[in-house]
Amino acid sequence: MGCRMRILRKLASILLLTLSLVLVASADVFASTKTAKRSPRPLNRSEIRQAQRRLAEMGYPTDRAGLVTFQKWEGRKVTGRLTRGEVDAILNAAAPRPKDEGYKHVEVDLDRQVLLLIDSDGAIRKILPVSTGSGRRYNEKGMRGLAYTPTGRFRIYGKMSGWRKSPLGLLYYPNYFSDGLAIHGNPSVPHSPQSHGCIRIPMSAAREMSRQLSVGTIVLIYDNESFVSAKDWAEADKQKQASSGTPEP
Repeated sequence: MGCRMRILRKLASILLLTLSLVLVASADVFASTKTAKRSPRPLNRSEIRQAQRRLAEMGYPTDRAGLVTFQKWEGRKVTGRLTRGEVDAILNAAAPRPKDEGYKHVEVDLDRQVLLLIDSDGAIRKILPVSTGSGRRYNEKGMRGLAYTPTGRFRIYGKMSGWRKSPLGLLYYPNYFSDGLAIHGNPSVPHSPQSHGCIRIPMSAAREMSRQLSVGTIVLIYDNESFVSAKDWAEADKQKQASSGTPEP
């Protein structure tokens, strides 16, 4: 009788062990199947081209800088990676609208860290990522100050081609708008405000932007608490050009 009981207990132990192994294996299969279902399929070339076309239609560059700019404008996480979620967001997004319309000018949104070039019809011609003043104090190369990009309305008052050496570094195709501050190309355009006060734009866009920003071009810089229209400036410019017969730049 004792031998029989030992055999039964041994068989029960083997049965429990087998059942446990089956349950663990089933759980692993279920988990891997669930993970596989969650993994999105890779983007194909057609989907990538579709996203690029839509970015171009809205005024964004079609490269990584354009995707970064889109993510900044829409308040999305800035990754610079084109995923299926980003493609869906691009295809369903509305084109950005400027704060001011009806005249050629530049807008710089400090909150979004984005620059918009608007033509004389009020349409956005180009949207670029920027990096503006960090808001921190600096002490570099014998100079001290506050890394600050002012808000308000300005005009391009001077510009240079190629590289320009400034006290705090090199500027590529600078377009000056206030006390030595400029919109200029820079190899480093972080996603957040990191400059000494200038408005950095990608190197790839600096030359073309310089061609678009003639001396006198209006520049509006604002955040969510401050915005000043320059429609009165634009109207005065239009009347002056009409009286002098000078074509609009």
